[in-house]
Amino acid sequence: MRIDGRTNDAIRPVKLTTGFSKFAEGSCLIEMGNTMVLCCASVEERVPPHVQSGGWITAEYSMLPRANRERTKRDVSKLKLAPRSAEIQRLIGRALRSAVDLELLGEHTITIDCDVLQGDGGTRTASVTGGFVALALACRKLLEEGKIEAMPLKGYVAGISAGIVHDELLLDLCYEEDSNAMVDLNCVMSDDGRMIELQGTGEERPFTLEEQQALVRLCAKGNAELHAMQKAVLGELV
Repeated sequence: MRIDGRTNDAIRPVKLTTGFSKFAEGSCLIEMGNTMVLCCASVEERVPPHVQSGGWITAEYSMLPRANRERTKRDVSKLKLAPRSAEIQRLIGRALRSAVDLELLGEHTITIDCDVLQGDGGTRTASVTGGFVALALACRKLLEEGKIEAMPLKGYVAGISAGIVHDELLLDLCYEEDSNAMVDLNCVMSDDGRMIELQGTGEERPFTLEEQQALVRLCAKGNAELHAMQKAVLGELV
């Protein structure tokens, strides 16, 4: 049993609250254990200069100053985006673009803002999972308003972490587990079981191919559960 009573292959309690923000075209507050991330999707009728055809999906990520155990300074106070925030928001953007037919989206840019209200491990993967729900709601609104002709989503996207802690393979690490992990792995998957992004790091020791595959199998189980929750709140979109 783990420090919170879960079995090694169990995810934390998950809650997806849609329509959390009054003004965003799509929004979702995702809670995974004690991690809470507010994901808001905003639609603009324009695209960046580098986009020659179709639309664009991008993301921004930040943590509130007291999302963690100690206060951290806002990025704006340092007059630059923190490297960690930049890396994570690129991950979120890549992951969510993989789920969208950008041609069907037309000349629209959808920005997913992921703000961590409380961080207790797995904030980047929770941002992907909640961010997809917000994105899907924004796409549904565009379709209902007649601004696009067909739903541009190609499938569902979710992300989850796994790791090796004291030589035990664990799914969905909380902060205490993550901070003591020998190996840390994040996996983003589509609902047909294909991988979109895989990030694995040997924190305290190298890991074997067999261990990597075992961790990915854990993540596949967790992501399948998250996809089912997404479908429960969104319905079948594609």
